[in-house]
Amino acid sequence: MELVLKGRGARVPERLRKVAEHKLARLERLEPRLTRLEVTVVTERNPRQGGMHRVEVVAATPRKTFRAHADDRNPETAIDVVAERLERQIRDHHERRRARLIAGASRVKSAQVSPATPDEDDARSTG
Repeated sequence: MELVLKGRGARVPERLRKVAEHKLARLERLEPRLTRLEVTVVTERNPRQGGMHRVEVVAATPRKTFRAHADDRNPETAIDVVAERLERQIRDHHERRRARLIAGASRVKSAQVSPATPDEDDARSTG
């Protein structure tokens, strides 16, 4: 899994990089096909926002992309929230796929009867 951290409006400190790796590593256990995690940390310049940080994460798999974001004064806390949201999305996706698989498995399938050859019919009637 490739982890990419980007910062808009501020530099991303090494401590935040380590926290993001640790918190988002559990996503890889939930979805082993995860190829790329792109984390963007945006620092709000608006004084009314009061130094808020917005963390946006894009988790890419070969067929589906999961996205989540969170706002908080502390970017580490926002990463926690984003990780929980992505976990829920991945878990729900797996449940939906499993439900479709089980629903398809419960259907009655037509019997696969092989046509009898004339030799087998003679053997059954005489034996």
